[in-house]
Amino acid sequence: MSALGDIAHVVVDGSNIATEGRSLPSLSQLNDAVMAFIEDHPDAAVTVVVDATFGHRIDKSEVEAFEEGVSNNELVAPPAGAVGRGDAFVLQIADKANAVVLSNDSFQEFHGTYDWLFDEGRLVGGKPVPHVGWVFVARVPVRGPVSRKATAKKRAQKRASRRSSKRASEPMPVPTAPPPGATNDAEPPDASPADAATTTPAVNSDTKRSRTPRKDEMVNELLPFLEFVEHHPVGTSVNATVASYSSHGAYITIGDDVRGYVPLRLMGDPAPASARKVLKIDESITAVVVDFAPGRRSIDCALPDMAAKALADAAQSADEDAQAADAADIASGGDDGTSLDEPARTDEAPAELVPEAVGGDRGLPGVASIESVDEPQAQTKKRGRKKRATKKSTTKKTAAKKTAAKKTAKKAPAKKAAAKKTATKKAAAKKTAAKKSATKKKSAAKKSATKKKAAKKSTRTKTNNEPASRKEMAATKPTGEA
Repeated sequence: MSALGDIAHVVVDGSNIATEGRSLPSLSQLNDAVMAFIEDHPDAAVTVVVDATFGHRIDKSEVEAFEEGVSNNELVAPPAGAVGRGDAFVLQIADKANAVVLSNDSFQEFHGTYDWLFDEGRLVGGKPVPHVGWVFVARVPVRGPVSRKATAKKRAQKRASRRSSKRASEPMPVPTAPPPGATNDAEPPDASPADAATTTPAVNSDTKRSRTPRKDEMVNELLPFLEFVEHHPVGTSVNATVASYSSHGAYITIGDDVRGYVPLRLMGDPAPASARKVLKIDESITAVVVDFAPGRRSIDCALPDMAAKALADAAQSADEDAQAADAADIASGGDDGTSLDEPARTDEAPAELVPEAVGGDRGLPGVASIESVDEPQAQTKKRGRKKRATKKSTTKKTAAKKTAAKKTAKKAPAKKAAAKKTATKKAAAKKTAAKKSATKKKSAAKKSATKKKAAKKSTRTKTNNEPASRKEMAATKPTGEA
């Protein structure tokens, strides 16, 4: 029994074995090697392959036997013009039959393609030994510059195949619509791009609707959008066809002239990475209307599995907005400090009390014009309506007023304290001045009183020294004297 073990099928590289130790191939040497191998492995199937030039390089005496062997399928030659001479043909047969290769060649240029050559037992070599005959042993291919180059080339091809998908290798698709921004023959040549972007809808009933609308472009025409909104409220199920993909969802066609949008978050939970994984172009689906975007005439839809969650989220968001609006109304009030539910108060008298006559400047009291009476009421109604529309600006103004009031409140105590100190100083100065003036007056009064007393005393002294006064003299006169 051979040391190679059991071999079911062997492919013999005839050109290599026939040339072993020789300059030209020998059919006789090839025959001896094959018979020796069959003797060692009687149950193995043997396929002998020679290159296309083998019959021209052997001795002329062996040509007849070679042609007979080819006719009996004992020898196999590759087709004329085969790439890689006979080596590629040998390895391809062995790869397809999972057979052992009998050759002394290392096949370096094929190491990147057939890496099984380095598996144990897949390559066997043989040599004729004098006085012994042919000896066959297992071998490993020898690596070299050619082998390394072939291996590196194969690795580069594998890396390139990993980067590109099968779809990328398919033929380029044929466009079915003009690219975005292409001019339309029906439009006037002087139409500006801005006007075309704002007036041209993405849906046109006369063309195939497969184009994705731009950000500044209306999704639907006005009348079809309004009719759809009127007949399909939020929560309505519609039948649609997938028209195109976008970066964050997919556009669907509803009916003949209406387009809707299904965002990724309304396609599944969790949301898919791309709409291509859930929807296919021209696929018929059922969608549920969940919201409208009048600014772009867009209709937001959801797949049936996500419709309930989308509607619940929309309702919760609406409730939160309403509560925030009510809180802002309570916190801010009106522009004039009154409640938003009450009419605004004015300092002006009612029109019916103004003595202005209808007839001009005649001044008939109590007769006011109808326009002057109704005008304040209309202004009051309009003001009440506008207050809710301007609640955001009112809130901002109120916040600014509060901030200013806080700053003023911080500065007010310092100003009040300074004012109090100034008032105290002024009052003290006034009191001091009053005291001084009162003291001066009292001293002046005392001096005047002293002078008066001195004058009286001097008068009395003079009187005592003079003769009796006229009254005394008159009293001493006799009664009859004049």
